[in-house]
Amino acid sequence: MLSALRQAGFITPERIKAYSLMLLVGYLLGTLGWFATAHGLLDWQDRPLGTDFAQVWVAGGEVLSGHPDMPFDPVAHLERQRETFGSSTAVFTWGYPPYFLAVAAGLALLPYLAALLLWQGATLVLYLRASRAWLPDARAILPILAFPAVYVNFGHGQTGFLAAALLGGGLFLLERRPYLAGALFGLLAFKPQLGLMIPVALLAGGYWRAILGATAAVLVMTLASWFAFGTETFLAFFDSLAYSRINGLEYSNTGFFKMQSLFAAIRLIGGNVPLAYAAHMTLVVVISGGLAVLWHGRHDMRLKAAGLLVTSLLATPYGFDYDLVLLGPALAAMVSLGLEQGFRPFEKSLLLAAWAMPLVARTMAMTTLVPLGLFALLGFFLLIMGRSLSPDETTSQSPSVSTLC
Repeated sequence: MLSALRQAGFITPERIKAYSLMLLVGYLLGTLGWFATAHGLLDWQDRPLGTDFAQVWVAGGEVLSGHPDMPFDPVAHLERQRETFGSSTAVFTWGYPPYFLAVAAGLALLPYLAALLLWQGATLVLYLRASRAWLPDARAILPILAFPAVYVNFGHGQTGFLAAALLGGGLFLLERRPYLAGALFGLLAFKPQLGLMIPVALLAGGYWRAILGATAAVLVMTLASWFAFGTETFLAFFDSLAYSRINGLEYSNTGFFKMQSLFAAIRLIGGNVPLAYAAHMTLVVVISGGLAVLWHGRHDMRLKAAGLLVTSLLATPYGFDYDLVLLGPALAAMVSLGLEQGFRPFEKSLLLAAWAMPLVARTMAMTTLVPLGLFALLGFFLLIMGRSLSPDETTSQSPSVSTLC
C-alpha cells in the first residue's frame, strides 16, 4: 500500500475525469434537492437558502435604507434578519469591514434568490479563471470545478470564490503586472484574516511595486467607504471587533468543527483560550519563517504561490471550510509544476488528499474531534517546503499572463 501511495499510479486522467463528473452530478442533485425541499426562502431546516448570504443581503438592505452602521450592531442586524426570513429561522452575524457594504448594497437591489445566484455564479467564474490560469489544460476544468470546497462555499453563499480569485489571480499576475497584482491583494482587505501572510511574502521577495499597488487599493477603498458610509460606520465596525473575537472565534457561536485552524482544533478538544492563542501564534511564527525563506529564494512562482495560498489558510485562526476554496489555485499551481518537472514521491497522493479533504473535514471534526482540515493544510505546507529544498527548484517562472487577462 505504501508503494502505491508513493507512486500514485492509481491517479490517472480517466479516473480524475470520472470521479470529478460523479461529484458534479452529486452537487447538482444536492442543489436541486436543496431547492425542492425549501419553503419560501427557507430550507428544510428553516435556514435561509444560501445561509450566510442572508446576512449579506440584509446588510445591503440596511445600507439602502440609510443605516450602514446597522450590520455592526449584532442585535439590530439579527432582528432585521428575523423580520425578513421569519422569527424561527437561524440568523447570522455580519463579519466584514465597511468595504464590503458596497457589494452588499448592490446585491440588495435584486430579489433575494436572484442576488444569491448572481453572486455565486459571478464569483465562481472568477475562481475558475484564477485557478485555470495556473493549469490551462482544458481537462483541468473538471477537477477545478469539482473541488469539494466549491460545493461547500456554494451551499453557504459565501465569499470564498472571490477571495480565491483575488489572491490566486494576483499571484498569477505578480511578476508581469505587479501593480495590478498588488491591487488585487489590496481588495482582499474585505476579508482581512485571509491576507495576513501577503506582507510576509511580498517583503521577503522584494515585490515593492505590488506593495505600492496593495497600499493604494486599500487607501482608495478606505476613503471611498468612509465617504459613502461615514465615520459612524467605521466606529461601529471597530466597536464590533470585540464581539466578533469573543463570539465568533474564542467561543465560536458557529462551532469549532467548522473551522480549520490550529486555534479551533485546540478549542475543539477542550483547550482553553490562552493555550489556543499561544499554540496558534507559535505556528504562525514557524510558517512565516518558512514562507519568507521560500519567497526570498529563486524558486518557481508556482511553488511560491502555493506556499502563500496554503499559509494564508494556516495563519488565520478564523478560517472555515468554505475558505478552503483558496486551495483551488494552489492545487492547480502544484499540479502544473509536477507535470512539467515531475512529481516527487508521495506528492500526487498528498495533493489528491488535499483536494478531497473539504468533502469530509467538517464531519470528521464534528464526529471524531480529528481536525482533518488542519492536518491536510500542514501536510501541504510541508510538501511545498520539501520541494523547495530540491536542487532543481531554483528558477522563478510564471505562466503566460494571456491566459488570465
